[in-house]
Amino acid sequence: MKLTFPKLYRDERPAEHAYIAVPFAKGELTSEDGIVLKDGERTLPVQTKVTSRYPDGSIRYLFVRFQADLPGNAKKELELSITEWKEGESEKKGAALDEGLQVRREGSFVRVSGGAGGLVFTVSDGSDHLFEELTQGSRTYRGEAFLGPFLTEENGTVSGIRLGEWQISESGPLVAVLRCRGEFALADAASAGENGVASENGSSRDPQTERPGFEVKLTAYAGKPWTEIAFRLINTTSEALRVSELSFSLREDAQEAKTSADMGNHHEVSDGEAANSVYETTGTGELERICAQLTPGRVRTCAANSNYKTKYTIGDGTAVSRTVDAEKLIGEANEHFAEVFYGTFFADRTDARGGVCATVFQAQQNFPKGIFASPEGVFVYLVPGGENPVVFQSGMSREQRFLLHFHDADTPLAELSSRSILYQMPDRPFLDPEVFHAAGVMPEIFVPREEMDPEVEISLITRADGHTRSYGMLHFGDAPDPNYTKQGRGKGRQVWTNNEYDFPHACALLYARTGERRFLDYLMASATHQMDVDVCHYSADPLLYGGQWEHTAGHTEGGEIVCSHQWVEGLLDLYHLTGEDRALETALGIGENVLRLLDTPPYQVSGENSARETGWALRTLTALYVETGDPKWVGKADWIVSQFREWKERYGGWLAPYTDNTLIRVPFMISVAVGSLYRYHSVFPSSEVKDMILAAVEDLLEECLLPNGLFYYKELPSLNRLGNNTLLLEALTDAYDLTGDVKYLRAGLGTFRSAIRSAASPMVGEKVRAEDAVLVLSGPPKNFAQSFLPLALYYRAAAGEGLLP
Repeated sequence: MKLTFPKLYRDERPAEHAYIAVPFAKGELTSEDGIVLKDGERTLPVQTKVTSRYPDGSIRYLFVRFQADLPGNAKKELELSITEWKEGESEKKGAALDEGLQVRREGSFVRVSGGAGGLVFTVSDGSDHLFEELTQGSRTYRGEAFLGPFLTEENGTVSGIRLGEWQISESGPLVAVLRCRGEFALADAASAGENGVASENGSSRDPQTERPGFEVKLTAYAGKPWTEIAFRLINTTSEALRVSELSFSLREDAQEAKTSADMGNHHEVSDGEAANSVYETTGTGELERICAQLTPGRVRTCAANSNYKTKYTIGDGTAVSRTVDAEKLIGEANEHFAEVFYGTFFADRTDARGGVCATVFQAQQNFPKGIFASPEGVFVYLVPGGENPVVFQSGMSREQRFLLHFHDADTPLAELSSRSILYQMPDRPFLDPEVFHAAGVMPEIFVPREEMDPEVEISLITRADGHTRSYGMLHFGDAPDPNYTKQGRGKGRQVWTNNEYDFPHACALLYARTGERRFLDYLMASATHQMDVDVCHYSADPLLYGGQWEHTAGHTEGGEIVCSHQWVEGLLDLYHLTGEDRALETALGIGENVLRLLDTPPYQVSGENSARETGWALRTLTALYVETGDPKWVGKADWIVSQFREWKERYGGWLAPYTDNTLIRVPFMISVAVGSLYRYHSVFPSSEVKDMILAAVEDLLEECLLPNGLFYYKELPSLNRLGNNTLLLEALTDAYDLTGDVKYLRAGLGTFRSAIRSAASPMVGEKVRAEDAVLVLSGPPKNFAQSFLPLALYYRAAAGEGLLP
């Protein structure tokens, strides 16, 4: 199979780190050592991780890291193949690095050696520094040079990090990933009152006993002088955490400091600094001229950001800085798909011995952000000090990432900018969609090229692209729903969808179906938001902990956690396609929450909830069983199936309570149940389940289908309007797949045509302020999330039967 890198950057990128997720059919690959990746005749070293297996032990998904020599202004193709591998062979078939990356634990220390040209660093359990020592070439930084992150709360409390035990999450010749959980400890005991924190917002939290937590992840790359730091703040307290500042610095004076005031970590960052020795430019030629005239022996500083061309502010021995906030974003036009790229945002400090460049990943999308470079060092403000704090509700978290690039003194700024942009928008290879189709790891959404309908293909992609983008640290990767907001569900505030209907999963399916990288980037942005912000990471209530919040104001405020608004398939896709372990951990946590909810009284009587409540729960449990093979997910799944049986026997169908004295049909909720039962049936074939599915769909045709070819919304005179919910198409297609009877597809033609021909949302709409977010308005994400899989399933079946023009 071919791995294709599309043409992207102007210059060559030798030994560029990349990765690909490769799906395999059952029984096709039994050992990860059985693959070979080639660039022409040259075999490339690989680092692999199995992220999913079939029940027979064969590999379902293999995550492959490698390095590729990428040409300038041209695409590149590599070839991956399976070789025979016999159990007991000690060496992989792939090539070995001359000097690969090495990781080893020595007592409470973990040492990472990046090989020739790479970084060498040590981290320590229980430390208050991210690194104990870091060496690049002949230059070594001691632990006390790495200060923070420091957390400053709105009431003035300042806390520093206290690391727990480092875990080696991934280790191989190409990449190492270390993870560590910890908590913030008061950096200055005098900053808290005797009886806890007294502040204007009424907080009475005792900072000695209730401390915010964090997780840090370090990623090292063989042969490269940079490392990525991913820092996730977690509000592990019972009250809202009002973050005034969150800052990290790499100091050249290497003086020990305990608080942000001690270290001078707080600066009034702005765009540039008023000094005669500061220069600004956007052109490469002018950039070289300015750098050539800087005073020898002085520290060169630089702060830069880009939208189209990179704008540099260069200091000759003086401080420079940048910020991004709502006001700047409102006033700046940008035509990129923001999940893929907006621009870059970096600060650099260089002296005669070398330098370090810090790039904040997706800073504009996750504003507010700040950077500051001075003769003292480089400062990264994940939350810059300002008037408005970033408010983390109890149990909320958010990961922010930045790259530290250590370089020689003569490295041109243009080269640093190029690497910074590459960090924001890395080269990504893709597989032909037929690879996913042949592997059978995705639902049946693939249409042979000769049966494709251009109008349908355009509609599916337009639906994906036409969603509102929300800028803001706690908002990027999600968007409000204007209908929920207008209905007053947020009591006057924006109602966030919280990735309702599994927007990440729909993006993953479209990526597999097309090979278009932006849909993978959509998945990454939305699923990362989901597992950070939309999931409860701290609560004394077991019915909240680990669960996903229903759509609500502020993502969590006043919301509920129920079975019908929790999704795991997109998180599992993220794990398979990017190797992100935390996605799997979060999905499993959601599953545990669903199990606890199903044990509560409201779920014990069949028919007392809508069909979608236990329908979505069944889908979650089935997906987790397919992923893990753990039988604990099957027990409750079987129980849900028995509830559907009892429900049908009691009422003659899956009628749902509405008013106190009515039981009604809700076609889209019944369709959720049908789709989930179909997935269960695909794993555990059962004639009884098949009969339940067909009986439910026949009831929909008899009772809910209108003469005009659409289905009604709900079975009440006050709600009997024309329905346009595409979930009906999934139920109809499931019935067709079980029987081959085209009548089920014909019944959906009206709904399908209406959906495909409905007006698409503009890809770029009006830019507005909404509370603490900046919105680029388009359609709500759930429009695509809810409709893509039903439309794609129906399209495949209807095209195959020749029902489409």
